[in-house]
Amino acid sequence: MNPHLERLHPYPFEKLRQLFAGVTPNPEYAHISLGIGEPKHPTPAFIQKALTHSMAGLANYPSTHGGEPLRTAIAGWLERRYGVPALDANTMVLPVNGSREALFAIAQCVIDPRGKASQDGGALVMCPNPFYQIYEGAAYLAGAEPYFVNSVPARNFAPDYSSVPDDVWARVQLLYLCSPGNPTGAVLALDDWRELFALADRHGFVIAADECYSEIYFGSTPPLGALEAAHQLGRSAGLRPYANLVVFSSLSKRSNVPGMRSGFVAGDPDVLKKFLLYRTYSGGAMSPPVQAASCAAWNDEAHVQENRNLYKEKFTLITPLLKQVMDVELPDAGFYLWADVRATGLSDTEFARALYAEYNVTVLPGSYLARDAHGSNPGSNRIRMALVAEVDEGLEAANRIVQFCKDLKSSS
Repeated sequence: MNPHLERLHPYPFEKLRQLFAGVTPNPEYAHISLGIGEPKHPTPAFIQKALTHSMAGLANYPSTHGGEPLRTAIAGWLERRYGVPALDANTMVLPVNGSREALFAIAQCVIDPRGKASQDGGALVMCPNPFYQIYEGAAYLAGAEPYFVNSVPARNFAPDYSSVPDDVWARVQLLYLCSPGNPTGAVLALDDWRELFALADRHGFVIAADECYSEIYFGSTPPLGALEAAHQLGRSAGLRPYANLVVFSSLSKRSNVPGMRSGFVAGDPDVLKKFLLYRTYSGGAMSPPVQAASCAAWNDEAHVQENRNLYKEKFTLITPLLKQVMDVELPDAGFYLWADVRATGLSDTEFARALYAEYNVTVLPGSYLARDAHGSNPGSNRIRMALVAEVDEGLEAANRIVQFCKDLKSSS
């Protein structure tokens, strides 16, 4: 067996299952889960129709490269959304079966554990902390070590990359970013990108920008994207446009189709050429019906605006309620609330277990989404709440949490 498998941590939801072992939740309340970031809004009917009307495609083997109509639809969306110059859909766009599998696979393609960094202690994969757990697993199974950069509340929970020593940067081969962040909702600014692009140029690492939450935001200005930042900084032209940068996105959150497993990778054509070669062997082709449905989804924005409005309504109603009893703010983007529960006198795990027992609401302890690094776990004493349910169910959960916190205060 691959010895690197032994290094994988239990997934956060397995930890949560173990935390709840032996707990019988209060039967007076129906269960409400704010734990898993699984979209619950209905899948638009036109996407379902495009899928079911394309079943004849099941008679054909799909190309790993994806069909030209889908690559063109993705390129067009990127151009409209981020105001970037026309992308070569043949060399700069690659459809994938959801961003999760591609985020994992990029490390297997990029990392060279025998390269220059091995002389200085081994290859590093840099990750934000807290982080999407796939980044860490991808690093280990590629034969690299993860290096965590803690999010900083004073920086609106963005990681502090200026804290990383030069000798660490010299070993980095892959940098995972998530903007808007999971779980913090933080969005990187143009100055952050300027710094990171300069570091990537100097040290030769690849930036993997995870942007699957980019279309859920609350103000009038969409979050800055990585390709957009690169273009604004003069990196979208030349012999190697978007050098060292690949962007990952998905329809799961944007279009409420998590079960369709449809996303893309876009950016540096040199990296994508190697990634396509890798995926040709790993068998990552998207089925023709899913390609047809994906074309329909990427070419429509009306359903995305409707979806965003639903999230705006929930966050506008729920955030003020929770602010009565805990330290929580509206995030830049995404569908999570990242709340500090220290005022309750409980740790994040104690809070989650007691809330489940007494009010049958599931939240995810923040410490399960982070690692101890540089003297602290930046997820400790926080909880992640995924506001993915319908408005009424979300409000019911919020009111139970408020009452739970008031119970704690009155008993102290």
